[in-house]
Formats: sequence, C-alpha cells, structure tokens
Amino acid sequence: MSRYIGVDVPEPETECSDIKCPFHGTLRVRGRIINGTVISHKMQNTCVIRKDFLFYIKKYKRYERRHSTISSHNPPCIDAREGDNVTIMECRPLSKSVSYVVIAKESQAEGVKE
Repeated sequence: MSRYIGVDVPEPETECSDIKCPFHGTLRVRGRIINGTVISHKMQNTCVIRKDFLFYIKKYKRYERRHSTISSHNPPCIDAREGDNVTIMECRPLSKSVSYVVIAKESQAEGVKE
C-alpha cells in the first residue's frame, strides 16, 4: 500500500522496501518539480537527469540552448533507465550531491540495449 505524496502522479505498480522512497518509505517531498531525461543509472539507487532549457542572451536578443545535470534518488519501485523521461521532485539532502527523488516515469526508453 502506498501513501499520497501531495502531487498528482500515478502510483508505482510494484512495491518496494526502500526507506527513501516517497511512496513506500518515510521520505517527504517538497519544493521544485522538474522534468528531464535519464542519461545514466549506473550508481546504486541513483540516476543522473539531464534538464534542457533556453537561456536568453541580452546582447544578441536571442535564446541559446543549455542543459544541466541533476543527481536524484531512483527508488526500486520506479526503476528509471537511460532514455526515460521522468519527473523529479525536491526532498531533503540524501547525500552530498542528491537532493531530488524520481516520483514518476512518463515514457519508456525505446531501443535502448542493456
């Protein structure tokens, strides 16, 4: 049985025993909600998310494309893989570089071999 985390996202289909899972553990989520693409899931229960955005250059009156990477906790019940579009949400710091957790997986990766 999963709990309501305060955001309207679909609940994971599988259960997990991870204490840092917002649905099945005790982790509370708050603050920013970010959409991005998983570019790496090689760490244990952690994945790296790439967030693309436009940055305005005042001198040239144009936008340029930029990106940033965010490390986030990847609960076993969601299990996001490379190429998946995910939604992450801010939480308390879980480690030196992880302050976000994956709360939803929007689309499956197509054609990604493991």
